[in-house]
Amino acid sequence: QVQLVESGGGLVQAGGSLRLSCVASGGTFNINDMGWYRQALGKQRELVATITRGGTTYYADSVKGRFSISRDNAKNSVFLQMTSLQPEDTAVYYCNANKRQYALTFWGQGTQVIVSS
Repeated sequence: QVQLVESGGGLVQAGGSLRLSCVASGGTFNINDMGWYRQALGKQRELVATITRGGTTYYADSVKGRFSISRDNAKNSVFLQMTSLQPEDTAVYYCNANKRQYALTFWGQGTQVIVSS
């Protein structure tokens, strides 16, 4: 099993920045992709950004140019630098990791991000 613990959420004004962190522990060997998802109140969880072990990134259109995902494989960590935050970015942000060869997906408990207008 892999445990994921997020940190860095909080309250920020529109136009501000936050940096989310996620650390994986437990059976971290063979983790492939890591990423961030978010779920706003009353909405479905949606993908924000992902990064492969090799560093290839993918971003949802809504965050391109504003968010940046990075990863430290040695520390089993993934980060999400969020800039130019808008009220519509308000959501619980979840860290995600997978082991594709075993068809396993792991989730963190989530960290709240609130962007005030």
